[in-house]
Amino acid sequence: MKNYNFENLNKQLEGKSSEDIIRWAVGEFTPDLAMSTSFGAESAVLLHLVTQIYPDVPVLFTNTGFHFKETLEHRDSLVKRLKLNLRELKPEMSNGEFLAKNGKLYERDPDACCAVNKIAPFEKALRDYKAWITGIRHNQAATRKSANFVENYRDRIVKVNPLLDWTSKMLWDYAKKHDLPFHPLWEKGYLSIGCSPENCTRPVKLGEDPRAGRWSGTGKIECGIHTFLKMEESTPPVQK
Repeated sequence: MKNYNFENLNKQLEGKSSEDIIRWAVGEFTPDLAMSTSFGAESAVLLHLVTQIYPDVPVLFTNTGFHFKETLEHRDSLVKRLKLNLRELKPEMSNGEFLAKNGKLYERDPDACCAVNKIAPFEKALRDYKAWITGIRHNQAATRKSANFVENYRDRIVKVNPLLDWTSKMLWDYAKKHDLPFHPLWEKGYLSIGCSPENCTRPVKLGEDPRAGRWSGTGKIECGIHTFLKMEESTPPVQK
């Protein structure tokens, strides 16, 4: 990875629009630039922003095999509408194979479940790029309040976060202006959407952080991609 001065970079990008930050990333890293999406509640906004500037950007989506059917329907709709260059990532084991080997690992050790089904295929895909655009925001959770617009990700790739300072109202206004759909479960209180209800996602209660419905009751609110969960610390045990 090029030796960037991330402190200076962030000072230069402070006060710039999200479009300006995306244009900087496109100019600096194309064709070695990708973006990630979960096709979650508000994902259409970043997908639209980036593809207006870089229409053919590789869009990385990790299909864990445990998603809501509504998420996959939302994915298909946005791929068609925005003509996304989708790169769908999958774990080494199918959903059935994983459950047969590990049982309900997501109940016993959700970190290990995420490590195998989400982090491993995603980080393998990142090897093909020099930079990656994400949709994380400061107001989503305490774990994201200290994030910067441009970051060094594991000394391997540059991570770009153009929506950091966006509020929920800004996302809503942008979506309305461009007639973009939110995830169909958003109106039912699912403000952050990961794997299906049996596994890790419930509706958010009034006054909770947007990510409070993820892995509820475990103290976990991140899969590990944005919080540097170490793969070697999360090897799933075989279910006896």
